[in-house]
Amino acid sequence: MLIKTNRDGFCQLRNSDITDQSLYAGRRDLMKLMASGAAGAALSTWASREALAQGVSAIARPGKLASLPSVKSAVPGAVTLEKLTDYKDASSYNNFYEFGTDKSDPASNAHTLKTSPWTVEIEGLVKRPAKYTLEDLLKLSAQQERIYRLRCVEGWSMVIPWIGYSLSELIKKVEPLGSAKYVEFVTLADPKTMPGVGSRVLDWPYVEGLRLDEAMHPLTLLSFGMYGEVLPNQSGAPLRLVVPWKYGFKSGKSLVKIRFTDKQPATAWNKAAANEYGFYSNVNPNVDHPRWSQATERRIGEDGLFAKKRKTLMFNGYEAQVGQLYAGMDLKKFF
Repeated sequence: MLIKTNRDGFCQLRNSDITDQSLYAGRRDLMKLMASGAAGAALSTWASREALAQGVSAIARPGKLASLPSVKSAVPGAVTLEKLTDYKDASSYNNFYEFGTDKSDPASNAHTLKTSPWTVEIEGLVKRPAKYTLEDLLKLSAQQERIYRLRCVEGWSMVIPWIGYSLSELIKKVEPLGSAKYVEFVTLADPKTMPGVGSRVLDWPYVEGLRLDEAMHPLTLLSFGMYGEVLPNQSGAPLRLVVPWKYGFKSGKSLVKIRFTDKQPATAWNKAAANEYGFYSNVNPNVDHPRWSQATERRIGEDGLFAKKRKTLMFNGYEAQVGQLYAGMDLKKFF
């Protein structure tokens, strides 16, 4: 651990260094738990998150990224009024296994990702297959800011101001055939710039998929930025998917190919552990992960170690907008 001091070797105390009363009380409770031997795994998880949020932020944001102007989205349900997650947390606590499996690895390692030039190939069951440059995609539709909840299968959540436009804008342009039922998303897998691709944790490249009607839903976002700037590398630069009512792993990062098919795609996590990661992966508090409950969640950067967890909302709080997509389905079978 690196402890910063001034040149004379003495720590400089600032107002922000003074312990908040709620944190003090939490630490006092923690001491009691440690004395009883009950802190264990919870302390390890929370302490590592706090450490990386403080220590990795300089790596995650070495300088201001290029701005990405946008207008507020008028899509119903696209803007929540909840408190935003701090940028340092959103950009330093990430799942992006191409750069490592620890939450801090993407922010530490993703500087090697080359995002220009960049092309995305559209293929499969469409009338107008094509290769689009990043510039072409940016010009396709006006950029909107959408404030979405992000819920991860591990039990944590964030609120992030994404920038992009509905994926349906691109889908309409390429004109899917009547036989197209699913959309497959293929992400970059470059062993020269992505150290994690050499691991066997997943079958590379990372592949995700949606039903065509899910992909066409106005809330499904093709995102190029967040917090008023272009996407940082560790968050899926230069473009990614954001599907706010599904667990975060459904939103593929660093997309290079979008394929339209009549068959359900074999997705990365579903292939790795089908009993744990279903194809749909809708946020559903009534369907537990085999190794933990999904009924509650912890909001990153907001709740203290001993604060009461939030109740997980059906479809991550977007039930009014997307519930009809699954009318009549057994959501425990099709999880």
